[in-house]
Amino acid sequence: MTGDAENPGPPAPLSSEQQAWIAQANEAIDLDFMLSTLERAVGIPSRTGEERALGEFFAGTMNARGIDAFYQPIDEHRGNSIGRLAAGGGGADLLFYGHLDTTFSADAREDAQMTGGRPRPDLEPRMRREGDLLYGLGVQNPKGSVVCAIAALDAAARAGVPLKGAASIGIAAGGIHKGPVEGLMHSYRGRRYQGFGVGCEYMLTHGLAADYCVSTKPGYGIVWEEPGECWFRVTITGELCYSGLRHIQPNRNPIVDAAAVVPMIEDWIADYTERHTMGQIAPQGTVGGIEAGWPFKPEFIPGVCVLYVNIHTNSATRPIEVRREFEALIDDIRSKREGIDIGVEMLLSTPGSRTEPDNWIVRSASAAIEAVEGRPIVVSGLSGTTDGAILRNAGIATARIGLPGMAEPEPDWPPMFDACRIGDLERLTRVYLHALIDTCTREREEMG
Repeated sequence: MTGDAENPGPPAPLSSEQQAWIAQANEAIDLDFMLSTLERAVGIPSRTGEERALGEFFAGTMNARGIDAFYQPIDEHRGNSIGRLAAGGGGADLLFYGHLDTTFSADAREDAQMTGGRPRPDLEPRMRREGDLLYGLGVQNPKGSVVCAIAALDAAARAGVPLKGAASIGIAAGGIHKGPVEGLMHSYRGRRYQGFGVGCEYMLTHGLAADYCVSTKPGYGIVWEEPGECWFRVTITGELCYSGLRHIQPNRNPIVDAAAVVPMIEDWIADYTERHTMGQIAPQGTVGGIEAGWPFKPEFIPGVCVLYVNIHTNSATRPIEVRREFEALIDDIRSKREGIDIGVEMLLSTPGSRTEPDNWIVRSASAAIEAVEGRPIVVSGLSGTTDGAILRNAGIATARIGLPGMAEPEPDWPPMFDACRIGDLERLTRVYLHALIDTCTREREEMG
């Protein structure tokens, strides 16, 4: 195999039979089935920790279409949905990976902390349609791409494509990146905060295996490396005081100190991104959470203010190296802010990962999108983390391609967080079908 460090190697040629199978399978794509399945899936809320109903729905849907599928329980409330097209033997096994849970909860009161309480129809568990535009919670991430993968397996089966290697789909619980944290005012514990690939890890240790994987996470372009991620808690300690006595009692307001610290961290993040950009990844970060005081009793100066900071990594930088860099920043802040009492701890970390771009699945996925679009699409400047690291660390070479990031809304509409176009669904299904047939109708020896 050939190819340089940052471009996929050349595709393997397709036989006339493979070309015919791809054409037949494309004709077998059932768009009505896709839209009705997506509409029903969006209507089933699937917040992290409560994915069971959606997992059972997907398993039942696949079985009804002749795909051998089952629901794999993890506990009473959550589990994975797994489907498989059997093969004749001698070929490589290909896994399509997606997840069940949504970033937002579908509870407007709970989501208000992030949305400001403004109505967001794209974050409600109901699919709406305006012409070619679909929107609703999960339409784009993760349910739309998952439906495309199911439709690809369905079309291959309906077209009677003779597979030598099995094509599977694994739709996991707990794919959203959230983790348990003990905060000042709330304890973020329990299954609702157990994400970061818990379902992916479970399915890979409970019977699911593959040679290659196509991850259905969003981004319509070929991705072969994933960022890692580190979370930090920065604690700024002040001196508790009743505001009515601050003129006669010693006090130091940690919120005031935090107001100075936040821009220092944000400025450092911009420099960190520039220093660590490499390959497809431009790792970002932010101060994304703050806790301090009593919102119902703001007449007290609190004794502590806590900042929560997220820093992404490239695929080569280890979390311990990021921790050391961030601790050095905190030391620098201490030296510049007289009297500040500031500490830091790393709460969570996951490493980045990489599949070499001359690997078979990257070449195949790249050839698939070029066949559909008439040109290659390779993306860069990535920072969002996915379960790709778990798949690669399990020895499964992984390429990622999903729906476009955010559908362009109509001119007088606000930006859509969760939306896609019907044409996007159909094109992505064709890409998945091309990669499936290219990979699963060959002997393993052809793949290097």
